[in-house]
Amino acid sequence: MREQLNNIKLEAEKKLNGAGSLAELESIRLQYLGKKGELTAVLRGMGQLTPEERPQIGQLANEVRSFIEEMLEEKTKSLQEKERQAKLEKEAIDVTVPGRRRFIGKKHPLSIVLDEIKDVFIGLGYEIAEGPEVELDYYNFEALNIPAGHPARDTQDTFFINGDILLRSQTSPVQIRVMEKKKPPIKIICPGRVYRSDAVDATHSPIFHQVEGLVVDRGVTMGDLTGTLQYFARRLFGEDTKIRLRPHHFQFTEPSAEVDVSCWACGGKGCRICKDEGWIEILGAGMVHPNVLKYGGIDPKEYSGFAFGLGVERVAMCKFNIDDMRLLYENDMRFLKQF
Repeated sequence: MREQLNNIKLEAEKKLNGAGSLAELESIRLQYLGKKGELTAVLRGMGQLTPEERPQIGQLANEVRSFIEEMLEEKTKSLQEKERQAKLEKEAIDVTVPGRRRFIGKKHPLSIVLDEIKDVFIGLGYEIAEGPEVELDYYNFEALNIPAGHPARDTQDTFFINGDILLRSQTSPVQIRVMEKKKPPIKIICPGRVYRSDAVDATHSPIFHQVEGLVVDRGVTMGDLTGTLQYFARRLFGEDTKIRLRPHHFQFTEPSAEVDVSCWACGGKGCRICKDEGWIEILGAGMVHPNVLKYGGIDPKEYSGFAFGLGVERVAMCKFNIDDMRLLYENDMRFLKQF
């Protein structure tokens, strides 16, 4: 049995020295120290020894076990370190290699224009009001003095969900909702998305953005509207910008006007941008119709007001000389990074 223990020690030492992986070490451990291992089998046979031999063989068996365990521990540490070094080498980062360039985002041209519009009117004491994009027919049409049968209610122009619910075709419904909840004086702008059943082309989109403004107080006049729009045009397009009001018809304002600004590119002399007219239309405006004030719960005999509305896309196209509205929605970085 002594010779058998010595042979186990020598064989185990040889195999441990030749092991190249942690899996091999585990296999060797089970072969010699496991429940069915060779050393364990020797220890179970010690009952056949004489009382004089047992202490000697027991001591030798413990020495062999300790030897194998120490070699296993030492070899395990060595292989773990080797694996760690190999992993570090594999994951090494070459700090001399140029890094990936990170592109800094920019504001979308619509966001730029919308923020400029907000800044102008917030500076004049206006508040920002918002409302639902899925709107009731009452707020989108009837309360704005657009009765049943009016062409604006045509399903060809408006996205109706059912007879009473639709996707708002303008942000004007927000004005009614504000008037219902707030007493004059009222000074608000209503920015937001609107929806109309238009075919997509260079100047039309079924989804676009509007900003509408409303002022209601005692003694508000057309002169107040003109002065406000003149100030707005100068802030947005330059101090030399002039405005021109042309008579027009809107159901919710009376009198009504379409508002042109002098071409910022040619100063009103005529060029390609303004189609040689010297003026560019940017918005519609007028004095709030008495019926609209009544729908909002405001007495038109005591209060008056003005309203205006402009398309953000149209202003952006004019401001940045963009000739196709579709460019604003295609997310082409070659286009967007210019702003």
